[in-house]
Amino acid sequence: MFGWLRDPRRRSAPDAAVDEAVTAASVAGGQSRVDPESLLRSLEWKTVRVLDGLLQGDYKTLFRGEGMALAELREYQPHDDVRHIDWNATARMQTPYVREHQEDRDMSAWFLVDLSRSVSFGSAQTSKRMLATEFVGAMARILSRRGNRAGAMIYTGLRTQGQRHIPPRAGRRHVLHLIDCVANTRADQHSGETDLRVLLADAMEVIKRRSTVFVISDFYTVEGWEPSLARLARRHDVIAIRLTDPLEACLPDLGLVTIEDAETGEQVFVDTHDPAFRRRFEQMSELREIALRAAFSGAGVDCLELRTDSSLVASLTHFMALRKRRGQLAGGATRAPQAA
Repeated sequence: MFGWLRDPRRRSAPDAAVDEAVTAASVAGGQSRVDPESLLRSLEWKTVRVLDGLLQGDYKTLFRGEGMALAELREYQPHDDVRHIDWNATARMQTPYVREHQEDRDMSAWFLVDLSRSVSFGSAQTSKRMLATEFVGAMARILSRRGNRAGAMIYTGLRTQGQRHIPPRAGRRHVLHLIDCVANTRADQHSGETDLRVLLADAMEVIKRRSTVFVISDFYTVEGWEPSLARLARRHDVIAIRLTDPLEACLPDLGLVTIEDAETGEQVFVDTHDPAFRRRFEQMSELREIALRAAFSGAGVDCLELRTDSSLVASLTHFMALRKRRGQLAGGATRAPQAA
């Protein structure tokens, strides 16, 4: 994805808590280093205390997985695992039905984090990388407070060791380790285009126990990743976390600017003052939006969109409310086949 030569007038002041987390110390490549402890304290104050309780109650979570309590009985879909078919309901209704169970309180979560160079882009209050860091930190802390474990697989695009595996553990120190890895791991300067197929295929090999898997990416990747996501969703409860920036969907009138592909280094000189050019750009963005939604739907994966110009708390609250409502509706539908 192209990285823009940003217009300083369009950037708003960064959030004070996030700004505190970015220390003056620099690392290789001139990048500022994020202090995990400061960022986690900020997230615990702003985000965790608000969201804690939305994701899970005293005994149940909003995530589907292994467990004894039946969560949903619904019609079979092409992406479902045939091992979950309820043959009694299928015989009664004369159409295949599958069972989904409420995840046990002690669960494992994995964060598959795309840290390719396009994720470093941001035109609003924060970058997509910082948004991913805040999401991982908040979710991992919420889960660990209830004794659940969280692990991560980090994709950087490096040719030799393009991924980093962090086994799932619980505890605040482990959450700090996750934040540090996501915030301060740097991508290769000449990694080429992102290939999410590598990350998804590796997850299939590494994650053996049924888990909740968050795939965190802007999904600017080579084609052909959709079947890998569908295969992963057959085994695990997969949620796609899509990182977006407003400039990726709608171009402002900035006149003549140079844009650069963040992953390949290719540069193009364009005239954003041309209305026809901006319309073509928006049309391409709309087509990509339609294709992504179709891919997530076809894989049976829920998608949470996180925007760099929006509140993380508001986005998560809205998503979890929809997920809880769908679960309640599914609970009502569960009784229908059994009563037939």
